[in-house]
Amino acid sequence: MSQYVLDRLTAELGEAVLDTQAQHGDETARIEASQLHRAARFLRDDPDLDMAMLVDVTAVDRPQSEQRFEVVYHLHSLSHGHRVRLKIDAPGGDDPEVPTLADLWKGAQWLEREVFDMFGVRFSGHPDLRRLLLYPEFEGYPLRKDYPIQKEQPRIPDLAGYPQVDYDASEDVARLQKGLQRASSPRVGGDARRNGRVLHGTEAGLAHPVAAATDAKGTTKNVFLDMGPSHPAMHGTIRVSVELSGEMIVGSDVDIGYLHRGFEKMCENRSYAQSIIFTDRLNYVSPIINNTGWSLAVEKLMGIEVPERAQALRVLMSEISRIADHLTCVAAHSMETGAFTAFLYLIEAREELYKLLERVCGGRVTLAYTRIGGVAADLPDDFAAHMERAFAKTREMMADVVKLLNGNRIFQDRMIGVGAISAEDALSYGITGPFLRSTGVSYDVRKAAPYCGYDRYQFEVPVGKNGDNFDRYLVRMEEMRQSLRIAEQALAALPEGPIQSLDPRVGRPPKSEVYGSIEGLMNHFKLVMSGHGVEPPPGEAYGYVEGGNGELGFYLVSDGSDTAYRAHCRGPCFAPMSALSSMIEGLTVADVIPTFGTVNMIGGELDR
Repeated sequence: MSQYVLDRLTAELGEAVLDTQAQHGDETARIEASQLHRAARFLRDDPDLDMAMLVDVTAVDRPQSEQRFEVVYHLHSLSHGHRVRLKIDAPGGDDPEVPTLADLWKGAQWLEREVFDMFGVRFSGHPDLRRLLLYPEFEGYPLRKDYPIQKEQPRIPDLAGYPQVDYDASEDVARLQKGLQRASSPRVGGDARRNGRVLHGTEAGLAHPVAAATDAKGTTKNVFLDMGPSHPAMHGTIRVSVELSGEMIVGSDVDIGYLHRGFEKMCENRSYAQSIIFTDRLNYVSPIINNTGWSLAVEKLMGIEVPERAQALRVLMSEISRIADHLTCVAAHSMETGAFTAFLYLIEAREELYKLLERVCGGRVTLAYTRIGGVAADLPDDFAAHMERAFAKTREMMADVVKLLNGNRIFQDRMIGVGAISAEDALSYGITGPFLRSTGVSYDVRKAAPYCGYDRYQFEVPVGKNGDNFDRYLVRMEEMRQSLRIAEQALAALPEGPIQSLDPRVGRPPKSEVYGSIEGLMNHFKLVMSGHGVEPPPGEAYGYVEGGNGELGFYLVSDGSDTAYRAHCRGPCFAPMSALSSMIEGLTVADVIPTFGTVNMIGGELDR
């Protein structure tokens, strides 16, 4: 990549650009914190740069440095293909503060909230700076280097000082038997949130957080309702709090973090090779794409070239995984809009693909298929015949679903014109994948920045034009057809050769050597055990692939050891979830379900 962006930025900011470098194909500029907003606005608004997308924001904790926290921004121009990484040293030592970019990009709100949540970096001017993934009572900031990985915290608030309430349900039963309306339980646990104030017990009115529809004078008031996390369509991991005027949503708040498991903290305490198993759990419907993204990021740090056969196998297995991912998404939101038959057909097709993956990987869901420098296993001899049958079944089921849904008036009414977002807003939120393509923006990592030889395959990038639920459904259906094409090409043109790199820094010996010689056993041991594994040189890299939901990125900082000093995941469904409130406000409460369904929220990817 050229120095064009860095040269333009230096010409604009002058001495405020403290350092620039191009490493592993990434352009990076360290600038003065006070000039962050000016630099970001310039990169976004200059027509020759046009960095309309703030891809990610994260931080790196360096306790021994004069300025402890480094805040890192990744920007992208889809129109020109430029990317740049901005870095600033956050002033304030242990209590850092930097300016917000929420007035420039809508997606910055959630991105900055996550950095505040994990590191304690405050963003001055942020309109709603509060925890995002963790609960409000959580103490400390878990991605700081001095936060113990074994530290435990209570998961419920301390209720000391509240009265003990013993509730006897017999009185309610008696009322029901008399045909009277059941009374509300005055338990302390029944909290309702109105205008940011927590109401308890009888003050809340009901144990379930729904505000009364009228006040004491009979004046109509709005209703406050929580959808989830204990709601079938919310997958048990999302709470959408809505303010209703009748059936109309006039305000909302999306609460995530119910599945947060500390992915990044775990990866910073395990070797690069051991961390592959953690990536399986990000998007557990298409795990091989996650495996590939992580391995590519490490290989980028090391300058490793992967054998062509291994690259083709990654493409083949990733595309099968992508089809399974889209089948799951369309099946689930079809069922949630009442089309249960479509759900059964698509899950039947997915089962055939799961069997294919199991034949190669030996596992059904968590596959850990890639290795740094290659893949874990080659194809079995009968794979081609099984894939042909599975793909024929998949095409048959998809054709039946098209007949069931595309012209179905009920399905159309739930999808067409519902949950629409403009291309401009989608870019401002940092949305990628099928969600972005439904707005008419033809951005696909496999085309824009081909990896694993994707430039050798013939396929189209389907786009919509309305950015609504129906377009997102149509885009995913067509993407499955394109993925079937890619997988068939990859298998037909599968080159001969090794499936793992011969580079001694990463190449593992064959199992026959591991089991048959002390040298093979020792070489294998040194590549997989903590303290002896793959050791990229000091540096940093951002590796990214096209996941089922869009751009899946891994930002890795190496200190030369076998464990990442900083490992950050850019989950692709994070951005559309941050936009969900803006899409459902003005719709009816029933519209939340199909709109949320087309996001294809995967809890492990969202919460990490």
